[in-house]
Amino acid sequence: MEKISVLIADDHKLIRETWSYILNNDPRFMVVAECGDSEEAVEHARNKKPQIVLMDINIAPISGFEATERIRKLSPGSRVIGISMHSQPAYAKKMLQIGARGYVTKNSSKDEMIEAILVVHGGNKYICDEIKNNISELVLDEKQEVPNVNALTGREIEIINLIKEGQSSKEIATHLKISLKTVEVHRHNILKKLKLKNAASLVNYINNLATSL
Repeated sequence: MEKISVLIADDHKLIRETWSYILNNDPRFMVVAECGDSEEAVEHARNKKPQIVLMDINIAPISGFEATERIRKLSPGSRVIGISMHSQPAYAKKMLQIGARGYVTKNSSKDEMIEAILVVHGGNKYICDEIKNNISELVLDEKQEVPNVNALTGREIEIINLIKEGQSSKEIATHLKISLKTVEVHRHNILKKLKLKNAASLVNYINNLATSL
């Protein structure tokens, strides 16, 4: 039986090495590359054409969202599974919209991750149980329009998460290595797209997304 080729992209070395060890010791899989840099992940995908890409959405220097979009163009046969600590449905939905085939949180078990890989490799989509517990599969379907959230870019979702963590615009600029002015522009655009007045209403909107749809 031909092994399923996997590319692992995560900025935590221990996580990469752990998944590489687990998958390489399973006769069904073969890890063809692992990296902690999103641009390097895009290049690996271009050159190695892995069947599955495990993509951390918070990786740098470009976000996992942007890296996924590039991989989909450069290696259309590669199926991406988004991986994140975030369990908000908006993140999973955004990944599906840009072409990912699955989404698994870092709270998921080894068995669930392996199931996700097998399901996605088989041509189907996979959303982990933690996300499903927050929102119905119907809402997660990228063909179903959810007001406002669809307009957000990957970078804007990153900034929303940092705002939720209580970071100031200056701290966000430092974290993302962008200018303070750029952060303020993003914040303005986020509020405009979501038709909200301030950061407090933004955080409340995202926190209540799962129950408000």
